[in-house]
Formats: sequence, structure tokens, C-alpha cells
Amino acid sequence: MTAPTQSDARPLPTGVPGLDEILAGGYAANRAHLVEGRPGSGKTTLGLQFLIAGVEQGETCLYITLSESKRELQSVAARHGWSLDGIEIFELVPPELSLDPRKQQTLVHSSDLELGETVSMAVAEIERVKPSRVVFDSLSEIRILSQGSLRYRRQVLALKSYFLTHDATVLMLDDLSSERDALNLHSISHGVIRLEQVVPTYGAERRRISVIKMRGTTFRGGHHDMIIQRGGVRIFPRLVAADHHASFAFEVLPSGIAELDHLLGGGLTRGTSTLVIGPSGSGKSTLALGYLQSALARNERALVISFDETRGILLERAKGVGFDLAPHIEEGRLQIAQIDPAVVTPGEFSDSVREAVEHRGAKVVVIDSLTGYLNAMPEQPFLVLQMHELLSYLNQQGVITILILAQHGMVGHMSSPVDLTYLSDTVVILRFFESDGRVRRALSVLKRRIGPHEDTIREFRIDSQGLRVGPPLERFRGVLTGVPSYEGERDSLLDPRAAGASGGR
Repeated sequence: MTAPTQSDARPLPTGVPGLDEILAGGYAANRAHLVEGRPGSGKTTLGLQFLIAGVEQGETCLYITLSESKRELQSVAARHGWSLDGIEIFELVPPELSLDPRKQQTLVHSSDLELGETVSMAVAEIERVKPSRVVFDSLSEIRILSQGSLRYRRQVLALKSYFLTHDATVLMLDDLSSERDALNLHSISHGVIRLEQVVPTYGAERRRISVIKMRGTTFRGGHHDMIIQRGGVRIFPRLVAADHHASFAFEVLPSGIAELDHLLGGGLTRGTSTLVIGPSGSGKSTLALGYLQSALARNERALVISFDETRGILLERAKGVGFDLAPHIEEGRLQIAQIDPAVVTPGEFSDSVREAVEHRGAKVVVIDSLTGYLNAMPEQPFLVLQMHELLSYLNQQGVITILILAQHGMVGHMSSPVDLTYLSDTVVILRFFESDGRVRRALSVLKRRIGPHEDTIREFRIDSQGLRVGPPLERFRGVLTGVPSYEGERDSLLDPRAAGASGGR
């Protein structure tokens, strides 16, 4: 065996977006890695991307297939828009599995001979091609021919040693047809990557990847969401807020409405998150639009993530209260992302936010609303932890984050589908109240971590000319019960403007 060099086991690009970040640079060069997963989890696609990346760097690449034909591989590549030119594809059909009478043994059925012939053919092809990257697909056929765990382990170990002596970086694919044998392979593999496919009760299937083992590398552990789309596998590394820090000043973004800014101690502070909670129709989204419009008027970039309504409805609703967002979209200051929570995974959601912040320079992010997102993902028990990581990341980037959360019920006792108040730096509560036979809206700030805030209750009104906030209302009773009643003077309430009143979310 040749002595190791400085470049031995260096990180080798995987060709898969997001995977290099998880593996701290890529696969270890000149080592054998085990990629395991059930059929349909994306192993073949992952292997092809690895070889295509090698061809682009001028390397010699070999795909040894015992499970899929060359024709099938070319069909997979065509659906992704790839060309397999430059990749040697060797169809290795064990004698026992061949239907060609000339390749079948008619007198002696010896598993030793059949396994030996199969391995010999693979070794001969490697000697001929001398590849630097190899995908071996798959080990399940070797397991069948071995007819025993001990012999199977020895054979795979022999193959691994052979690959190492020939300076090849190898991906060995395994379909987990035997969990016990799969665990045996973990100890002899340099790295172990597992692909999983989860089918929820409702919605599209969810795929994820985890790195179980990678010797000599500080990889990013845990599950990472992934998708298979035209162009191949794309992975969304789990967001770790501690890895992302940026310098910024804790300045305040005013809304332009003096009473509202006074209530919030001057406005919203950069690097903080604000939770706006209240029943449906109380004006939560419209309140967020007020601060969004103020930021856009200052030529700042912003992102709106909409789970509950289409882009067209959002634009029309904003225009109905005096906010024309279309020019800001055309000039690139505003990005509206409409997301289907039944399809998008938490990792993909976080990645879209990171893209807007790091590459588009978004300084204000509005998430409207968390309620639909949470309701559509009942099988994600750790979603609150993911939101904690996302909010921490946005705070460290100096972003003003506004979260909309609808409470269950319209009046009376109300509850939230999840408690995010402890994650938020500022909490604004909206309520309906009745006065003189009319339904009105009340606004109050329950919490603000940075700086003082007003502890009064003010009337909040929405009409076609925008937002209005009235003076403090001193004679309220039962606000926190969900059914507040106003017993003060009629002169303290806001009158409708000539253009008429408008509803809000």
C-alpha cells in the first residue's frame, strides 16, 4: 500500500447542493463510503451526481451496477437533464442471476464460484478503467450471493481494501434489505450516510438525509431535509444559528404612525422578532403591512412569506388599505414567497429565508401566518425548535421579523395552536370589542425585551387610507378574557373617515 500523502482523505466535492456543507467540504478522498436507504430514497441519483461532478473536474469515473441496467441509468439521467458521457457504466450480472444459458451453471451450483466470478469481473473492470471515483450499486446483490453475514462482511471488507490501494473514492449503495448486515458495514466504512423517505398522512412525501458516521470530520449531525427534483437531489442543511453572525446597529424602524410607534417604544428594533397575535380578521396582517411599507419607503429590502393566501389576494388586500406593493416588487425591493405547507419541508422553508437575507439583503421578514403552517404539519413534533433556530438566525443577521399567529376563536376564550411568546422579543395582541353597537379593534403591547413600551390599550382602525391608532382607552374591562368591553367616553373612539372603513386580517 502506498504511503498516505497530504491530499489523502481530503474533502472531495459531492456534486449535491447542500451536502458539502453538511460534510465540511465533501466525501473523504480515496475512501469507501456507505450510502444506505430504502428503494426510492434517492441513492442512485446521489451516486450519479457524484460521478457527474467528477467528470466536470476531469476525473475518470466508473458506475458498477448489479441492480439497474445501463439503459435504466440513462433514462434516469435524461429525466434530470444530464448526460452520462464520460462515465464508464459496467453492467455486472452475477452468473446466478443471468438468464443467458451460456452463463448459467448446469452441473454445479456453487455460491463460492458465483460470488468469486462476480467480484473478479468488477476487479477486472476497475483495473481496466483505473477510476478515481466509483459508485458500486448495490451491495444487496453481493449479500444474496454471499449467503451468510460473515462471508458478506469479509467480501465487502476485501472490496474496500482493494479500492483503497487503487486510490479510488467509492460510494457503496445499499438498500437496507437486511438491517443486521447493514449495521455490520458501518464499522468497516469510512463514512455512513442514510437516506429516508417519510410519507405523511396528508401531503407529498418528505425525504431527509443524515450522516451517521464520517471519520476524522466534524460533520453536521441530525436530520436534514432533501428533495429530488429535475436536476437531482438538493439538500437543505439543518439551520444552526450559532454558525451565522453579522454586525449591525440596534436602530429602530418606525411605522410612521405616531400613536403606534409610541405604543411600541418608538417602533420595531433591528435584530428582534415581533409576534402579532389575535383572532382572525382583527388586523394582524395589515398591522404588519404598515411596518413593511415603512421599510420599503426607506429603500430597504423585504421578504413576505405567505402560507394562507395567494400573492394576488395579498397585493389586492394591501392596495385596499392604501399600500401599493407592486412597484416595490418590480424594482426588486420586495419578494413575496407563496408557500404550500403540505409540500414544503421545514428545511426548505428555512433555506428560502436564508436566500432572501444573505443573497438579496432582506432587512424585514414577515411570516404570515404560522397558524396554517403549524396546522398543516402535525407530524413535525420539533417544529417549535426549528422556529427557535430560525428566529435566532434572523436576530443575529439584524433582521426585523414579524410573525403572524391567529388564535382559535373570534370572541370569548381564545387559545393559540402553539406558544411562541417566549421566542419573541415583542408581543402585540389584538382584540375585538363592542361599543355603541359596533365591533371595534383594540391594540396592546404585552412584552418588549429591548426598551420600554406603553402598557395602555388603544383603538386600532383600518380603512382605505391606511391605519389609525387612537389615544389610550382608560375605561376597558375584561380585555384579557377575550371579550373586552369599553365603558369610557364616546369622544375617545375613532370616527370613520370619509373613504369608509375596511376590514383586515
